[in-house]
Amino acid sequence: MANKNNRNNNQNMTVQEAGRKGGEATSRNHDREFYEEIGRKGGEASSGNNNQGNNNNNNNGGKMSREEAGRKGGEASSRRNNNNNNNNN
Repeated sequence: MANKNNRNNNQNMTVQEAGRKGGEATSRNHDREFYEEIGRKGGEASSGNNNQGNNNNNNNGGKMSREEAGRKGGEASSRRNNNNNNNNN
């Protein structure tokens, strides 16, 4: 079986390259609010309780909630897009 992280003879992109390109395209097409919203929805869906707040004192083993991950991802994308826009001027 071929390794998905290596290019094959047809020079198709790797799974990592496809993910990176998809993430870059998404960050160009959506703003911070988009990432916050999908993070919030993911957090609600995974919590099983929509009334549970974003509480870092829950027994999550130190893992970040999906909502928090979405928020941080949105902030990082926003900073990246702002930096790219500033560099292009």
